[in-house]
Amino acid sequence: MSVLTIERAGAVTTLTINRPDAFNALNTDVIGALLEAVTAAENDPAVRAVVLTGSGEKAFSAGADLKELAGMGPDRARQVLSSGQQAFRIIERSSVPIIAAVNGVALGGGFELALASTFPVLSMKASLGLPESGLGLIPGYGGTQRLPRAVGQRVAVHLMVTGSRLDADRAYALGLTPVPPVAPEELLAAATGIAEKIAAQGPLAVRAILHALEVGRDAPLDAGLGVETGLAALAVAGEESTEGIGAFLERRPAKFANPEAQR
Repeated sequence: MSVLTIERAGAVTTLTINRPDAFNALNTDVIGALLEAVTAAENDPAVRAVVLTGSGEKAFSAGADLKELAGMGPDRARQVLSSGQQAFRIIERSSVPIIAAVNGVALGGGFELALASTFPVLSMKASLGLPESGLGLIPGYGGTQRLPRAVGQRVAVHLMVTGSRLDADRAYALGLTPVPPVAPEELLAAATGIAEKIAAQGPLAVRAILHALEVGRDAPLDAGLGVETGLAALAVAGEESTEGIGAFLERRPAKFANPEAQR
């Protein structure tokens, strides 16, 4: 049985972590499969958005596989954690938007995976947290760095040192998700609908926006503005904007070609 199922519908690829008996815990096989699938999506110009979820109704992912980590020495643990961090960084920097459809608990590495996605969509039954301190551990897949950037230092510290969880409404109030939580049975349709809306936009424009955001995340404002200007100028002069502006003026839906077809 594959630890990750991959389904394609039009320009949207859906990735499902498939370890329901282990609450979709993240072991090295899962992380490797995620990295391979995201890389394949990036290299396929016909894929314009990815939905990432967990199998079953109980868990997006309950975190790192503790059975795999238990008993590791520091050198091996550092190797495993570094590989996971690198994979999550690649996911975070993906030029194809990755929407995490969080269908239940997203704890530890599961929450860190949602934080590394472009943005999550939450089920009303979603529960998010970094409970590692209660196990004598600390977040190891980027939680100490991404969570403060997402919700502020004090909220992040409180969540990590107390092991508290966020329900879906609190996560929405804190800005962790851009859309209100949805009923569990509507989650995948909601996430897929957003992915399809993204897929209808100019694919080069979407990739340029993600690149500008990534470069500007920790850069001085003037440096970020310089990157934006260069990318915006290329967009103005590109074939994609010719179609987009033409469709707007002609009051018709734009039909954007895949990036490969424009080379």
